[in-house]
Amino acid sequence: MKKKSIVYLVVIVLVIFAILLLTFMNNTNSSKNNKESLQKLKVNEVTRSVFYAPQYVAINKEFFKKSGIDIELMTGQGADSVMTSVLSNQCDIGFAGPEASIYVYNEGKEDYTEVFAQMTKKDGSFLVARNKTDNFDWKALKGKTVIPGRKGGVPYMTLEYVLKQNGIDPRTDLILDDSIKFDLMAGAFSSGNADYVTLFEPTASTTEASGKGFVVASVGEAAGEIPYTAYFAKKSYIENNEETIQNFTDAIYKGQVWVKEHTAKEIAEAIQSFFPDTDIESLTTVIQNYKDIDAWNETPVLKQEAFDRLQEVMSMAGELDKKVPYDKIINNTFAEKSINK
Repeated sequence: MKKKSIVYLVVIVLVIFAILLLTFMNNTNSSKNNKESLQKLKVNEVTRSVFYAPQYVAINKEFFKKSGIDIELMTGQGADSVMTSVLSNQCDIGFAGPEASIYVYNEGKEDYTEVFAQMTKKDGSFLVARNKTDNFDWKALKGKTVIPGRKGGVPYMTLEYVLKQNGIDPRTDLILDDSIKFDLMAGAFSSGNADYVTLFEPTASTTEASGKGFVVASVGEAAGEIPYTAYFAKKSYIENNEETIQNFTDAIYKGQVWVKEHTAKEIAEAIQSFFPDTDIESLTTVIQNYKDIDAWNETPVLKQEAFDRLQEVMSMAGELDKKVPYDKIINNTFAEKSINK
């Protein structure tokens, strides 16, 4: 009787083990099949910045995967590099300033790029000074040297716009050193070049924490609303991949909604994997700074009045000879469907 009980016990254990093994194999195969069924999308972002928190939330909260997309994210370090990557088919979707698409359209390219989802509506850079400044006034930049980024880029033009609004002539009242590449600006400033530099977060706060400079102003807060960063793709790609673009936009919109509905600390915890060298407290502060200036668009729709203002800023900077019709390069079809779902 005792022997039979032992046999029964062994059989039961073996059955349980077999069930667990089959369950594990099924889950593994299911996970593998799900991964294989996802469509891989190559996205080239202009830089890695907390400014793009809704995008990182959409990735880490798996909004893209739930939409059937596996994101391969690369960082171009400049709008011109991102646009080159899109036009040469090195990536599927670009993420940079809409001005890049305006330039391409005016060059007469037949397969130009269309902007289909807006992320940010303010300039995300902060002015960092060499010396600590109390009660900062933009007029303090007169006679100084500033590292503003690439001439013709939105960061450069937005800074020019702010300077003009404060009675400063960018051509004669100060030196705008645009010879330094975007990804080298912080290093150049820390090495002693220039009196001021415009930097995105978390680089601006990191520079201040290292004692190399002091954040004195938000360019975005001073400039007001402008379509600063958006997603775009070649017209032919959008026409041939409408479902993919829709699914992508749906995920971005979910990221925007999530960021709006959650605290700075919750957002920091959600995106920290993209900024491993920045602690939660610093990330939280930076995100709150962006919330305070209302940096993020609530929806992916890029409105005509915002687009018109961008072209006005470009014209004032002497970078735009011919304005582009709004309906030629702005495609809100997918953004509007995302909102209505």
